[in-house]
Amino acid sequence: MKKHFIYASIFCLSLVGFSSCNRDYLTPIPQTEVSDASAFSTESRITTQLLSVYQAMKHGNFYGGRYVIYGDVRGEEFINETSNLVTGSDVWSLNPTNSATAVERLWQYAYLTINKANIFIEGMQATGNTVVGNDAGNRYIAEAKVIRSLSYFSLLQYYARPYADGNGNNPGVPLRLTGIKGTGQSEIARSTVAEVYAQILKDLNEAEAALPDTYSTANDNTTRAHKNTAIALKTRVYLAMQNYASVITEANKIVSTAAPFTAPTGVAHTLQPDITTIFTNYTTAESIFSMPMTANAGDNPGTQNQLGYYYSPTVGNKEYSLNPNGIIANTSWKETDKRRSLLASNSGKTWLNKYKTPTTFHDYVPVIRYAEVLLNLAEARARSTNSVDAQAVALLNAVRNRSDATTTFTAGSFANAAALINGILLERRIEFLGEGLRNGDLMRLQQTIPAKGSISAKAPNENGYIWPIAASELALNSLMRDN
Repeated sequence: MKKHFIYASIFCLSLVGFSSCNRDYLTPIPQTEVSDASAFSTESRITTQLLSVYQAMKHGNFYGGRYVIYGDVRGEEFINETSNLVTGSDVWSLNPTNSATAVERLWQYAYLTINKANIFIEGMQATGNTVVGNDAGNRYIAEAKVIRSLSYFSLLQYYARPYADGNGNNPGVPLRLTGIKGTGQSEIARSTVAEVYAQILKDLNEAEAALPDTYSTANDNTTRAHKNTAIALKTRVYLAMQNYASVITEANKIVSTAAPFTAPTGVAHTLQPDITTIFTNYTTAESIFSMPMTANAGDNPGTQNQLGYYYSPTVGNKEYSLNPNGIIANTSWKETDKRRSLLASNSGKTWLNKYKTPTTFHDYVPVIRYAEVLLNLAEARARSTNSVDAQAVALLNAVRNRSDATTTFTAGSFANAAALINGILLERRIEFLGEGLRNGDLMRLQQTIPAKGSISAKAPNENGYIWPIAASELALNSLMRDN
């Protein structure tokens, strides 16, 4: 039977069990909660449970909105216009407290997603695989593992020291790998950063082995995890760990040796000729993984969570304009570059206009694009070889030339490896503006967060460089220690 995966808001799952919204309409179960056995008793119910895991990740307080937004506004590219704590003015100011909206909700929704993934994996191992067969069951489990790994990676980017600080020996986050279905199950100490990264990679490696090469539709290839999704995410994870040899190993699986760069196996990922297409046609071969949205109530990020609401020059609340002294002022980003068309002027200020869908602001949220894999590989090669590596230059050119045909880099464009690396990092700031990657790039390299507007720079050894632990976790978990 052909399955269509759309993350509808009716797919819900509580921390303490499966709610009555997860029921097969042909055999309704009227009780308030469905038992574990019933939840995994039919293929329809199993796919509903899997959808609920995806749905949790795309919540507006997590990867459907705020996680991505915080990843940008902590950096230097945006100026806060509203001083609204609800929409992250304290995140922008680099001073959120334990009880701040951002600190609390991101923690809670990331762990809610992790818990849903844990309950789903346990349910499949106990019952579900018998219902759908081991091949299908293992594929479904692999999808949940991708979501769990991405959730843990997301937590590390805000609540833990970078991997490079102490080679992962600093406190990470609690590594919860079993489902919580009742009270009194929250007591767990923080694992180290290295231990959490090891679990992330274990999940992604196991997922890669079990996931399908492709799905039958472009929409599923964009919104469901497949083999290349796991591989692409590993390039991001290894880059965050500064394990450049492993970035190269993983990226080589899905990047051809020469331009035009394409994925030789699985989904045929490639750069789109026109970057603006990515933000109107959400299911191109460049979009490796995205959070799908619709205009239906409950199936979009919700009020004050949407990317368009924060950044749009004409709709929403215009929360964040672009810093006139940030990347838009860089003269190497030419006015004729097509990516400049994703900017707009209003009220004497410049705004990001990547996300154009009007209210309800239901643009798909990009998680990872093929352009990122190319630049991850370029940076890893430049750092590994400590040279002006020819392939690294070619990969950088692929991304730049797509939007700026007048600029072609050569080996002579860079005095040394450091200059090439700086060129790649600059390209990332241009290419992924408003896609949530800036905070991760600053953290993984232990760089000072630059000054912006009235906010001073924040050095890696200063309070506020990483977030405090959520107050709710500290209250519920006596083994938890704050940053």
